[in-house]
Amino acid sequence: MMKQAWTKWVAAPCIGLILAFAWSSQRHTTVFLIGDSTVANKPYRVSNPEKGWGQVLELYFDEAVRVENHALNGRSTKSFRDEGHWDKVKEQIQPGDYVIIEFGHNDQKENSPERYADPAQEFPKQLKQYIRETQERGGVPVLATPIVRRKFDGNGQLQETHGEYPEAVRRVAQETGAALLDLHARTRSLLQEWGAEPSKALFLHLLPGQYEALPEGAEDDTHLSGTGAFKICDLAVAEIKLHLPELAAHFKP
Repeated sequence: MMKQAWTKWVAAPCIGLILAFAWSSQRHTTVFLIGDSTVANKPYRVSNPEKGWGQVLELYFDEAVRVENHALNGRSTKSFRDEGHWDKVKEQIQPGDYVIIEFGHNDQKENSPERYADPAQEFPKQLKQYIRETQERGGVPVLATPIVRRKFDGNGQLQETHGEYPEAVRRVAQETGAALLDLHARTRSLLQEWGAEPSKALFLHLLPGQYEALPEGAEDDTHLSGTGAFKICDLAVAEIKLHLPELAAHFKP
């Protein structure tokens, strides 16, 4: 009887340790994405050429990392929080997870008060709150500057459309010590290198009849094509390799 009791006393902690080790070895690092339509998942379906760079990011990682893309069309730092989307992400963050935050396209819309966040006060305030709340959960906050829009002048020079917002993101990263993926600088260089006409391939520039869902074609210089989604994701991966080596160690060769 005493032998059986001794066996149970020894075995129980050992089983607990084995289960704990098994759980920890199976746990994935999660990369959460929050942002707008340039990042968001777009349906894989017939006649839908639009894609977001965030929806292909997981393809670059090995099995130790998973990506959860919570970015949504039309959202700003303000509306993403006010509509409750951030709360759903925040409650899932575990220590060691990453949260990549890319806003700016919709924060600048002054005629949309539910989304507008001025670059001097409200926008930095919102970014800092996302950073703080991520850190409170043990996560790693990562800021990303918004990707550029494709807008060339008559001389073939790329025009700035985001005003003070990219610099506001850089400033918040510097003030808080958060990692920064400068996608604005990367995409600006890319579009300047490709030029006005070739860079159309990155966005939704379509001729009438190419896609049934867009019978009249499209001239959209904000949203990404499949080609653009993968190319911009390549740039995000390059920035992660530069600034987040621990996470980059899980990229596929």
